[in-house]
Amino acid sequence: MRLDELDYDLPDDLIATRPHEPRDEARLMVVRSASGSIEHHRVRDLPDLLDPTDLLVRNRSRVLPARLKGHRVDSGGRVSGLFLKELEPGRWLVMLRSNGRLRAGCSIQLEPGGPILELAEKHGKDWAVSVQSTRSVQDILASCGRTPLPPYILRARGETEIDEQQEQDWYQTIYAREPGSVAAPTAGLHFTDELESRLGDRGIRFLEVVLHVGQGTFLPVTSPTLEDHPMHREDCTVDKPTLDVLMDPGRTGRIVAVGTTTARVLESLPDQLPAGDWSDSTDLMISPPWNWRHVDVLMTNFHLPRSTLLALVAARIGLPLMQEAYAVAVESGYRFYSYGDAMLLL
Repeated sequence: MRLDELDYDLPDDLIATRPHEPRDEARLMVVRSASGSIEHHRVRDLPDLLDPTDLLVRNRSRVLPARLKGHRVDSGGRVSGLFLKELEPGRWLVMLRSNGRLRAGCSIQLEPGGPILELAEKHGKDWAVSVQSTRSVQDILASCGRTPLPPYILRARGETEIDEQQEQDWYQTIYAREPGSVAAPTAGLHFTDELESRLGDRGIRFLEVVLHVGQGTFLPVTSPTLEDHPMHREDCTVDKPTLDVLMDPGRTGRIVAVGTTTARVLESLPDQLPAGDWSDSTDLMISPPWNWRHVDVLMTNFHLPRSTLLALVAARIGLPLMQEAYAVAVESGYRFYSYGDAMLLL
Protein backbone atom coordinates (compact mmCIF):
# COMPACT_ATOMS: atom_id res chain seq x y z
CA MET A 1 0.00 0.00 0.00
CA ARG A 2 1.42 3.42 -0.97
CA LEU A 3 1.98 5.83 1.90
CA ASP A 4 0.63 8.82 -0.04
CA GLU A 5 -2.77 7.08 0.00
CA LEU A 6 -2.76 7.59 3.80
CA ASP A 7 -1.72 11.23 3.66
CA TYR A 8 -3.75 14.42 4.02
CA ASP A 9 -3.21 18.07 4.90
CA LEU A 10 -4.44 19.22 8.30
CA PRO A 11 -4.46 22.86 9.47
CA ASP A 12 -2.79 23.21 12.88
CA ASP A 13 -5.86 24.87 14.36
CA LEU A 14 -7.87 21.63 13.93
CA ILE A 15 -5.64 19.73 16.39
CA ALA A 16 -7.65 19.51 19.61
CA THR A 17 -5.68 20.58 22.69
CA ARG A 18 -8.37 19.71 25.24
CA PRO A 19 -11.50 17.53 25.22
CA HIS A 20 -15.08 18.70 24.82
CA GLU A 21 -16.98 19.49 28.00
CA PRO A 22 -19.05 17.42 28.49
CA ARG A 23 -17.23 14.70 26.61
CA ASP A 24 -20.26 13.43 24.69
CA GLU A 25 -20.72 16.89 23.10
CA ALA A 26 -17.95 15.96 20.66
CA ARG A 27 -18.99 15.75 17.03
CA LEU A 28 -19.56 12.31 15.53
CA MET A 29 -19.19 11.70 11.81
CA VAL A 30 -21.26 8.67 10.77
CA VAL A 31 -19.95 6.91 7.67
CA ARG A 32 -22.13 4.21 6.09
CA SER A 33 -19.91 2.01 3.97
CA ALA A 34 -22.77 0.29 2.10
CA SER A 35 -24.19 3.54 0.71
CA GLY A 36 -21.11 5.74 0.98
CA SER A 37 -23.13 8.37 2.86
CA ILE A 38 -21.60 10.72 5.44
CA GLU A 39 -23.74 12.17 8.24
CA HIS A 40 -22.98 14.63 11.03
CA HIS A 41 -24.07 13.96 14.61
CA ARG A 42 -22.87 14.31 18.21
CA VAL A 43 -21.50 11.47 20.34
CA ARG A 44 -24.55 11.90 22.57
CA ASP A 45 -26.63 10.62 19.61
CA LEU A 46 -24.95 7.20 19.84
CA PRO A 47 -27.94 5.40 21.48
CA ASP A 48 -30.13 6.32 18.51
CA LEU A 49 -27.49 5.23 15.99
CA LEU A 50 -27.01 1.75 17.43
CA ASP A 51 -29.42 -1.18 17.66
CA PRO A 52 -30.75 -2.52 21.00
CA THR A 53 -29.14 -5.89 20.29
CA ASP A 54 -25.65 -4.45 19.73
CA LEU A 55 -22.69 -5.36 21.93
CA LEU A 56 -20.44 -2.41 22.66
CA VAL A 57 -16.88 -3.62 23.33
CA ARG A 58 -14.27 -1.28 24.81
CA ASN A 59 -10.73 -1.29 26.22
CA ARG A 60 -10.56 -0.83 29.98
CA SER A 61 -6.78 -0.31 30.13
CA ARG A 62 -5.76 2.59 32.38
CA VAL A 63 -3.13 5.15 31.37
CA LEU A 64 -0.08 5.31 33.60
CA PRO A 65 1.50 8.67 34.52
CA ALA A 66 4.41 7.48 32.40
CA ARG A 67 6.11 10.72 31.30
CA LEU A 68 9.37 11.17 33.20
CA LYS A 69 11.71 14.07 33.93
CA GLY A 70 15.10 13.94 35.56
CA HIS A 71 18.78 14.86 35.34
CA ARG A 72 22.08 13.08 34.92
CA VAL A 73 23.82 12.55 38.24
CA ASP A 74 27.29 13.17 36.74
CA SER A 75 26.61 16.36 34.75
CA GLY A 76 23.20 17.65 35.83
CA GLY A 77 22.04 17.58 32.19
CA ARG A 78 18.31 17.39 31.67
CA VAL A 79 16.75 14.07 30.65
CA SER A 80 13.15 13.36 29.68
CA GLY A 81 11.57 10.05 28.98
CA LEU A 82 8.67 7.65 28.99
CA PHE A 83 8.18 4.54 31.12
CA LEU A 84 7.26 1.69 28.76
CA LYS A 85 6.98 -1.40 30.93
CA GLU A 86 8.45 -3.31 33.86
CA LEU A 87 10.71 -6.06 32.55
CA GLU A 88 11.04 -7.61 36.02
CA PRO A 89 10.99 -6.22 39.58
CA GLY A 90 13.47 -3.35 39.77
CA ARG A 91 14.12 -3.32 36.02
CA TRP A 92 12.25 -1.09 33.55
CA LEU A 93 12.19 -0.45 29.82
CA VAL A 94 12.15 3.30 29.15
CA MET A 95 12.45 5.70 26.24
CA LEU A 96 14.90 8.52 27.02
CA ARG A 97 15.88 11.83 25.43
CA SER A 98 18.91 13.91 26.37
CA ASN A 99 21.00 16.65 24.75
CA GLY A 100 24.11 14.64 25.62
CA ARG A 101 24.88 11.07 24.63
CA LEU A 102 23.60 8.45 27.03
CA ARG A 103 25.75 5.41 27.77
CA ALA A 104 25.41 2.24 29.82
CA GLY A 105 26.32 3.00 33.41
CA CYS A 106 24.89 6.53 33.39
CA SER A 107 22.71 7.37 36.38
CA ILE A 108 19.58 9.50 36.09
CA GLN A 109 17.84 11.06 39.09
CA LEU A 110 14.08 11.17 38.58
CA GLU A 111 12.29 14.34 39.65
CA PRO A 112 10.78 15.36 41.93
CA GLY A 113 12.54 13.34 44.62
CA GLY A 114 12.37 10.05 42.75
CA PRO A 115 14.77 7.11 42.60
CA ILE A 116 17.91 6.83 40.48
CA LEU A 117 17.76 4.91 37.21
CA GLU A 118 21.00 3.25 36.11
CA LEU A 119 21.22 2.60 32.38
CA ALA A 120 21.97 -1.07 31.68
CA GLU A 121 21.70 -1.80 27.95
CA LYS A 122 19.94 -0.62 24.79
CA HIS A 123 16.84 -2.41 23.48
CA GLY A 124 16.67 -0.94 19.99
CA LYS A 125 16.16 2.78 20.64
CA ASP A 126 15.01 2.23 24.22
CA TRP A 127 16.90 1.52 27.43
CA ALA A 128 16.70 -1.19 30.05
CA VAL A 129 17.38 0.48 33.40
CA SER A 130 17.89 -0.71 36.96
CA VAL A 131 15.70 1.16 39.44
CA GLN A 132 17.37 1.91 42.77
CA SER A 133 14.23 1.62 44.85
CA THR A 134 12.11 -1.02 46.56
CA ARG A 135 8.90 0.92 45.79
CA SER A 136 6.40 -0.44 43.28
CA VAL A 137 6.16 0.90 39.72
CA GLN A 138 2.73 2.39 40.45
CA ASP A 139 4.03 4.15 43.58
CA ILE A 140 7.05 5.65 41.80
CA LEU A 141 5.05 6.82 38.80
CA ALA A 142 2.35 8.27 41.03
CA SER A 143 4.92 10.52 42.69
CA CYS A 144 7.26 11.25 39.75
CA GLY A 145 5.33 10.63 36.55
CA ARG A 146 3.14 12.91 34.51
CA THR A 147 0.38 12.33 31.94
CA PRO A 148 1.97 10.95 28.74
CA LEU A 149 0.28 13.33 26.33
CA PRO A 150 1.15 12.86 22.65
CA PRO A 151 3.77 15.39 21.48
CA TYR A 152 1.39 16.91 18.91
CA ILE A 153 -0.93 18.11 21.70
CA LEU A 154 1.96 19.69 23.60
CA ARG A 155 3.20 21.40 20.42
CA ALA A 156 -0.28 22.67 19.55
CA ARG A 157 -0.69 24.15 23.04
CA GLY A 158 2.49 26.16 22.90
CA GLU A 159 3.03 27.84 26.27
CA THR A 160 -0.37 26.89 27.70
CA GLU A 161 -0.05 25.04 31.01
CA ILE A 162 -2.72 22.63 32.28
CA ASP A 163 -2.99 21.43 35.89
CA GLU A 164 -1.61 17.89 36.11
CA GLN A 165 -4.62 16.51 37.98
CA GLN A 166 -6.92 18.02 35.35
CA GLU A 167 -4.82 16.42 32.64
CA GLN A 168 -4.96 13.01 34.28
CA ASP A 169 -8.75 13.25 34.47
CA TRP A 170 -9.02 14.33 30.83
CA TYR A 171 -6.66 11.67 29.45
CA GLN A 172 -8.46 8.72 31.04
CA THR A 173 -11.66 6.93 30.12
CA ILE A 174 -14.32 6.84 32.85
CA TYR A 175 -14.23 3.02 32.78
CA ALA A 176 -10.41 2.60 32.92
CA ARG A 177 -9.50 -0.10 35.42
CA GLU A 178 -6.24 -1.96 34.70
CA PRO A 179 -3.07 0.19 34.65
CA GLY A 180 -0.61 -0.47 31.84
CA SER A 181 -1.04 1.97 28.92
CA VAL A 182 1.33 4.79 28.00
CA ALA A 183 -1.27 6.35 25.69
CA ALA A 184 -5.05 6.54 26.00
CA PRO A 185 -7.49 4.40 24.00
CA THR A 186 -8.88 7.70 22.77
CA ALA A 187 -12.24 6.72 21.27
CA GLY A 188 -13.36 5.86 24.79
CA LEU A 189 -12.60 9.37 26.05
CA HIS A 190 -15.99 10.50 24.68
CA PHE A 191 -18.08 8.44 27.11
CA THR A 192 -19.88 9.94 30.10
CA ASP A 193 -21.91 8.36 32.89
CA GLU A 194 -25.06 9.81 31.35
CA LEU A 195 -24.27 8.37 27.92
CA GLU A 196 -23.58 4.96 29.42
CA SER A 197 -26.93 5.08 31.21
CA ARG A 198 -28.80 5.98 28.03
CA LEU A 199 -27.06 3.23 26.06
CA GLY A 200 -28.03 0.74 28.77
CA ASP A 201 -31.63 1.95 28.71
CA ARG A 202 -31.60 1.33 24.96
CA GLY A 203 -30.72 -2.31 25.66
CA ILE A 204 -27.11 -2.14 24.47
CA ARG A 205 -24.74 -4.34 26.47
CA PHE A 206 -21.16 -3.48 27.40
CA LEU A 207 -18.20 -5.84 27.19
CA GLU A 208 -14.61 -5.03 28.06
CA VAL A 209 -11.22 -6.23 26.86
CA VAL A 210 -7.72 -5.10 27.77
CA LEU A 211 -4.96 -3.91 25.47
CA HIS A 212 -2.16 -1.92 27.07
CA VAL A 213 -1.39 0.79 24.55
CA GLY A 214 2.30 1.22 23.74
CA GLN A 215 4.25 4.16 22.38
CA GLY A 216 4.14 2.79 18.83
CA THR A 217 0.37 3.09 18.42
CA PHE A 218 0.35 6.66 17.10
CA LEU A 219 3.68 6.66 15.24
CA PRO A 220 3.59 7.59 11.54
CA VAL A 221 4.84 5.04 9.05
CA THR A 222 8.31 6.01 7.82
CA SER A 223 9.11 2.95 5.68
CA PRO A 224 8.62 3.15 1.89
CA THR A 225 5.46 1.03 2.06
CA LEU A 226 2.99 0.09 4.75
CA GLU A 227 4.00 -3.56 4.46
CA ASP A 228 7.61 -2.68 5.45
CA HIS A 229 6.56 -0.97 8.69
CA PRO A 230 7.70 -2.83 11.85
CA MET A 231 4.46 -3.09 13.79
CA HIS A 232 4.60 -2.59 17.56
CA ARG A 233 3.59 -5.43 19.90
CA GLU A 234 1.11 -4.87 22.74
CA ASP A 235 -0.20 -7.10 25.54
CA CYS A 236 -3.91 -7.93 25.56
CA THR A 237 -6.41 -10.02 27.52
CA VAL A 238 -10.02 -11.13 27.10
CA ASP A 239 -11.64 -12.93 30.01
CA LYS A 240 -13.69 -16.12 29.68
CA PRO A 241 -17.14 -14.57 30.33
CA THR A 242 -16.52 -11.99 27.59
CA LEU A 243 -15.31 -14.67 25.17
CA ASP A 244 -18.44 -16.71 25.88
CA VAL A 245 -20.68 -13.78 24.90
CA LEU A 246 -18.63 -12.84 21.83
CA MET A 247 -18.54 -16.41 20.53
CA ASP A 248 -22.12 -17.33 21.41
CA PRO A 249 -23.56 -18.94 18.24
CA GLY A 250 -27.00 -17.64 19.21
CA ARG A 251 -25.87 -14.00 19.39
CA THR A 252 -27.80 -11.75 17.00
CA GLY A 253 -26.44 -8.26 17.67
CA ARG A 254 -23.49 -6.55 16.05
CA ILE A 255 -20.11 -6.17 17.73
CA VAL A 256 -19.31 -2.47 18.04
CA ALA A 257 -15.62 -1.89 18.77
CA VAL A 258 -14.85 1.32 20.65
CA GLY A 259 -11.46 2.26 19.28
CA THR A 260 -8.76 0.72 17.16
CA THR A 261 -7.16 -0.94 20.18
CA THR A 262 -10.36 -2.88 20.85
CA ALA A 263 -10.61 -3.77 17.16
CA ARG A 264 -7.06 -5.13 17.17
CA VAL A 265 -7.77 -7.28 20.23
CA LEU A 266 -10.91 -8.77 18.71
CA GLU A 267 -9.33 -9.43 15.32
CA SER A 268 -6.30 -11.01 17.05
CA LEU A 269 -8.40 -13.69 18.75
CA PRO A 270 -7.27 -17.16 17.61
CA ASP A 271 -9.61 -19.64 15.96
CA GLN A 272 -8.93 -22.13 18.75
CA LEU A 273 -9.63 -20.38 22.05
CA PRO A 274 -8.38 -21.63 25.42
CA ALA A 275 -10.76 -23.08 27.99
CA GLY A 276 -10.28 -20.05 30.24
CA ASP A 277 -9.16 -16.45 29.74
CA TRP A 278 -7.16 -15.53 26.65
CA SER A 279 -3.95 -13.52 27.09
CA ASP A 280 -1.31 -12.82 24.48
CA SER A 281 0.49 -10.00 22.73
CA THR A 282 -0.40 -8.77 19.27
CA ASP A 283 1.46 -7.01 16.49
CA LEU A 284 -1.49 -7.25 14.15
CA MET A 285 -1.60 -4.66 11.38
CA ILE A 286 -5.05 -4.21 9.84
CA SER A 287 -5.02 -2.70 6.37
CA PRO A 288 -6.94 -3.07 3.09
CA PRO A 289 -8.05 -5.60 2.11
CA TRP A 290 -9.13 -7.13 5.41
CA ASN A 291 -11.56 -9.94 6.13
CA TRP A 292 -13.19 -8.80 9.38
CA ARG A 293 -13.93 -11.79 11.59
CA HIS A 294 -15.46 -10.15 14.66
CA VAL A 295 -15.86 -6.38 14.33
CA ASP A 296 -19.06 -5.18 12.65
CA VAL A 297 -19.00 -1.48 13.60
CA LEU A 298 -16.08 0.73 14.62
CA MET A 299 -16.08 3.94 16.65
CA THR A 300 -12.79 5.80 16.39
CA ASN A 301 -11.16 9.22 16.47
CA PHE A 302 -9.50 11.02 13.55
CA HIS A 303 -5.93 9.77 13.19
CA LEU A 304 -2.51 10.98 12.15
CA PRO A 305 -1.67 10.92 8.44
CA ARG A 306 0.54 8.08 7.19
CA SER A 307 -0.30 5.95 10.25
CA THR A 308 -1.31 2.32 10.73
CA LEU A 309 -4.48 3.54 12.46
CA LEU A 310 -5.53 5.34 9.29
CA ALA A 311 -4.89 2.14 7.36
CA LEU A 312 -7.22 0.34 9.79
CA VAL A 313 -9.97 2.87 9.04
CA ALA A 314 -9.42 2.32 5.31
CA ALA A 315 -9.75 -1.43 5.90
CA ARG A 316 -13.11 -0.83 7.57
CA ILE A 317 -14.80 1.43 4.98
CA GLY A 318 -12.55 1.28 1.94
CA LEU A 319 -9.74 3.62 0.93
CA PRO A 320 -11.76 5.99 -1.33
CA LEU A 321 -14.47 6.54 1.30
CA MET A 322 -11.86 7.05 4.03
CA GLN A 323 -10.15 9.70 1.92
CA GLU A 324 -13.47 11.40 1.22
CA ALA A 325 -14.49 11.32 4.91
CA TYR A 326 -11.23 12.91 6.01
CA ALA A 327 -11.52 15.62 3.35
CA VAL A 328 -15.05 16.38 4.58
CA ALA A 329 -13.84 16.43 8.19
CA VAL A 330 -11.15 19.01 7.41
CA GLU A 331 -13.53 21.13 5.36
CA SER A 332 -16.20 20.94 8.10
CA GLY A 333 -13.82 21.90 10.90
CA TYR A 334 -13.83 18.65 12.87
CA ARG A 335 -11.30 18.48 15.72
CA PHE A 336 -8.54 15.91 15.24
CA TYR A 337 -6.47 13.42 17.22
CA SER A 338 -6.62 12.28 20.85
CA TYR A 339 -8.85 15.04 22.27
CA GLY A 340 -10.74 15.49 19.03
CA ASP A 341 -14.02 14.38 17.51
CA ALA A 342 -15.05 10.84 16.52
CA MET A 343 -16.29 8.69 13.65
CA LEU A 344 -18.80 5.85 13.65
CA LEU A 345 -18.06 3.47 10.79
CA LEU A 346 -21.17 1.44 9.93
